[in-house]
Amino acid sequence: MAEKKLGVELVEEKYWEARPEFMRRNPAGQVPILQIDGLTLCDSVAICEYIEEAHPTPALMPQSVADRAEVRRLVMWFNDKFYSEVTLNLLGERVNKKIMGAGYPDSKNVKVGAKQIKYHLDYMGWLLDQRRWLAGDSMTMADFAAAAQLSSLDYIRDVDWNRNAQVKDWYAKIKSRPAFRSILADQVAGFPQPPHYADLDF
Repeated sequence: MAEKKLGVELVEEKYWEARPEFMRRNPAGQVPILQIDGLTLCDSVAICEYIEEAHPTPALMPQSVADRAEVRRLVMWFNDKFYSEVTLNLLGERVNKKIMGAGYPDSKNVKVGAKQIKYHLDYMGWLLDQRRWLAGDSMTMADFAAAAQLSSLDYIRDVDWNRNAQVKDWYAKIKSRPAFRSILADQVAGFPQPPHYADLDF
């Protein structure tokens, strides 16, 4: 929403506690939830598409049908495949379990995540070898979907930025966006930021 210059009030929700009011708003028990224009919207994809259609400038979806399909494919890639193979195994084990009081990290899952992130970084490098941005010549929702995953993993030092120079350059462009600065200022209690996290020249 910051990229669209839309104001928003962030409210922390411990979704795992399944508060009745939270579950009433989203029976799926998932975040994010957005209350806007008298509506309660659930699911990050639905929220992003609503904002894009209601506030089309600056555009984060391309004009052609084929290009829009590619953006949606990559958004789902990062929201589903990357999340389940990488983020859930690394951030989920190392951070979420501690915050949720769900026990200790499972080393097997951490090893799986550490292996899978290499594959995903290589795939991103392959995409960026052909394109200026992940889905084409302009920045789109796909770039923010990917950056959302990588920024959380970078916070816990799980991204090898030396693996692919093009991916590192792409992320540097994302980090330099004014709308991304608030994310780089985030702090997680008990998990201090690494020195390079908010550094544009990392």
